[in-house]
Amino acid sequence: MTEITDFDALREAMADNSGQPEGPARNARAEQLLEAAEKLNVPLAVIEALGHQLKVYNYSSEKGKMFVPFARLLRLWDERPEDFDEYETHSLHWVFKWVSAGMLDQPHIPLASIEKWLGEMEHRYRLAGHSERAVRSAEHSVAAHIGDVARAERAYAAWLAADRDTMADCHACELHGQGWWQAELGRDAEALELWRPVLEGEYTCAHEPHTALASSLVPLLRLGRPDEARANHLRGFRLVRAMESMRGAYAEHVEFCALTGNEARGLELLAERPAYFTDDGHPQSRLDFLSVVALLMDRLTGLGLGERQVPGPAGREWTARELGVHARGEALALAARFDERNGTSYVSERARARMARQPLAQRLPLGVRSVRPAPPPVPPAAAVRAAGQPDLPALLAEARRLSDTLRPNAVEAWAAAAEAAEGSDLDPRDRAEMADHEAMSLGPEGTGLFERAADLYAEAGDPGEALAARARGAYVRALAGDVDGAVAAVTGLYDEILALYAAEGTGMRQTASVVMSRARILTRRAHEGEGDGPALAEAEAAVREVLALVDGRTGEDVRLAARVAEARAMLGELAGLAGDLERAAELFARGAAAFVAAGLPWYAVEYEARLATLAHHLGDAAETERALRAALEHGGAHLEAPGRAQLYLQLAEVVAGRGDAVEAARHALEAAHWADEAGESATLGAWARQQLGGFLLRQGRWAEAAEVLESALLNLTAETHGDGALVQTLWWLGDCVSELGEHRAAAEHRLRAAGIARHWPEQHDHATLAHLAGESLGQAGLPVEADRAYARAGDLWRALGDAPGLIRSLRARAWLALETEGGADEARALMTEAVHACETAREEASDEESRQRAAVELGDTHRQFADLLTRSVSEGSEGPAVRAVFEEALRRLQRAAEVFASLGEGALHHRTGAELTAGWLEIELDRPADARVRARVVLSAYDGHGDADGDAATGSDGEGRSTVRARRAEAEHMLRLASED
Repeated sequence: MTEITDFDALREAMADNSGQPEGPARNARAEQLLEAAEKLNVPLAVIEALGHQLKVYNYSSEKGKMFVPFARLLRLWDERPEDFDEYETHSLHWVFKWVSAGMLDQPHIPLASIEKWLGEMEHRYRLAGHSERAVRSAEHSVAAHIGDVARAERAYAAWLAADRDTMADCHACELHGQGWWQAELGRDAEALELWRPVLEGEYTCAHEPHTALASSLVPLLRLGRPDEARANHLRGFRLVRAMESMRGAYAEHVEFCALTGNEARGLELLAERPAYFTDDGHPQSRLDFLSVVALLMDRLTGLGLGERQVPGPAGREWTARELGVHARGEALALAARFDERNGTSYVSERARARMARQPLAQRLPLGVRSVRPAPPPVPPAAAVRAAGQPDLPALLAEARRLSDTLRPNAVEAWAAAAEAAEGSDLDPRDRAEMADHEAMSLGPEGTGLFERAADLYAEAGDPGEALAARARGAYVRALAGDVDGAVAAVTGLYDEILALYAAEGTGMRQTASVVMSRARILTRRAHEGEGDGPALAEAEAAVREVLALVDGRTGEDVRLAARVAEARAMLGELAGLAGDLERAAELFARGAAAFVAAGLPWYAVEYEARLATLAHHLGDAAETERALRAALEHGGAHLEAPGRAQLYLQLAEVVAGRGDAVEAARHALEAAHWADEAGESATLGAWARQQLGGFLLRQGRWAEAAEVLESALLNLTAETHGDGALVQTLWWLGDCVSELGEHRAAAEHRLRAAGIARHWPEQHDHATLAHLAGESLGQAGLPVEADRAYARAGDLWRALGDAPGLIRSLRARAWLALETEGGADEARALMTEAVHACETAREEASDEESRQRAAVELGDTHRQFADLLTRSVSEGSEGPAVRAVFEEALRRLQRAAEVFASLGEGALHHRTGAELTAGWLEIELDRPADARVRARVVLSAYDGHGDADGDAATGSDGEGRSTVRARRAEAEHMLRLASED
């Protein structure tokens, strides 16, 4: 630690420590600074160091330590108030509020002492001439804590009635406290209305909107506003994550996860803050945290996951059940200490109620990566029967009903029946259907079972169904790649079924099944032949044979109706292979409609999805969107998670294409959720999150977008998703965190993206990212690193022949040079180079538009050059050297005005801005007459430009009119001032 030898050094060290992250390290440094202050023999130094120590304690997990420095400050005030300057006098009275609240949060401090302190605060505020507003707010906190609602309401009313003065909490903190009380009383809507200005960013402070966002989560869920709750969780958690002192707000985010089906995310949050389980410097927030830990663990245990390993207090491993018991015990023990101090049972009742809360949403998708804990294993059929579930005959009847009517889950129903039938003596027909459906569930591995099913059907006296089972087996062979073998097998089966049908030895259903299997196999061969003419023709003939056999003869048989629908869709498939995409789309639509008409909408999903692909290829965005929406609607609850995720992601892209980022974000959110449910978080889920982050960014929802994009980056890889997706994600993330003021992080993301893009053949993205990284590094206070990034960008812009990019990089480096060792000389050289680049670009412009753009850059570069020159002069400097710099700046401004004048009305505001800046320099150089000339030039330039006159450049829009008024007012002010001189 650098030795503190004077008061200024102490103040600088305290300011530096204030900017460090909250926690024990910052607190320890404050203690060292107090020791250093005591050695300076300056009373105010000790007072300021004590105030600094008190502040860092208050904003940490060691809040209980702040009473000692405050007691010492109060004693110093009572003994020698003249040692306190105005600021420290104000600060001493201000922290009375912190101490009052801090006492309330420490159960070892008697309630009588707290009430006495409240009276002391009221007395001292009155003596100092302060309003009682802060006192009544503190009294409300005491009454609310012990559960004295009547007194709390009286204090609340007095709090709001009292005048706001310099001792009142900031607007943001007051509104949070008022809203919290309304929520405690069950007035959620009123609470949210009070919080609205804070949540919308109208009022902010060091801890707001952090706490308001956290407090709003449960009220929003209770009011049925889950989208807002999700957004506030993503925004708010980002704010509190790094702030050690905000354990209570952190707990509300864990609680939100427990109440919305996001238990896995809740566990991730616990793992990020292991010290929160044991830090005892602030018992009230520890009680809040342990209460929601118990809630989360009880939720996991209720889901059958009580034996799952979970993060908990250090020193041992914990299961969810064990941690739940531990957290509940610790929380109730803490609550009992508060109640013993307060003489009530209110704190314990409140903790128990919180731990007993029930979920407010079965599953609220958040957009960030989240793998839901796996449910407990399904009990075996024997256990199900023992529990009173349907017996074997009922299971068989239900399975047969589902398969005969082509209902979803028929295969699963037959599997349940087969499991229940183990050890039972079944007739061949039952065993045949069980084997048949098990084969269907196995895909290419089911060939042998289809043969087994065929033998059993034959044994049961159904030769037609035996042939149909063998035909299904042949189709599976085709799917496995043995198309020729499948064709050979199905040909004989086809001849047999037609002969059997002609002899009335089987029915329409069995015959149609074999004919359809043959059509499927021949269509498969047409695919392998990549649209070969004879193969296509044979496949189409086979499909039309299905229609000739079945169409018009379906009656009430849903299976036959399904054959007709599938055949029409297969004709669409073949039309697509033949290159007739319009015909293919029409036939897919007819097939899908036929499935819906037959009462089988879930079978239409595949064909609506394929129709969407075709429509997209044909450039029909409206039909693409319609088909995707229809696929999702038809699939309903039966649509499997991977397919649902794919459809939602495609729909998001289509909707975004017509400019609706809000709806696109909703669909991308669903896509991310269903990808997680499908176990595809690292693949499809990462894609969906990347898109969702982009859609949120387009809406200006920077914090939400950043959370989602950071989550996407956990799984995005160049190998799986492509380096383009990785670069785009990093680029978007850099934009988000830049908007949030996290400039160092923005620079890191942009530099990482630039490092990937540097290997691309086209270097424009590399140049742009390097330039953006320079901006972020400069804003992060890293001028040397920023200069390197801008220099890299400049080289790339030059190689690309991009003059505007090169000029902007040179100007940025010139400004940075003023902050580095290069100083004014290097800054001047870089700005001169920028001027030359502008002139070259104007001379070499190939068209008038390019020449005009280069001229604008030239004028702006001269203007910036003048600004840089004046700022290079130290404040208060005088003499010939300073005058020479101002004269040079004036010449640059004159040149800028001339360039802008050559561009006509389109650059009028640029020209008048340069003239006015030059006028103020004329006054600085004691040339009021020249300043008056420039002022009159500006006024003359706006002759005829009334507030509602002119084009966009000179006043027809709101911004233009405002500029005209401002420039005229400034010119008139300059004219008056120069005339007085």
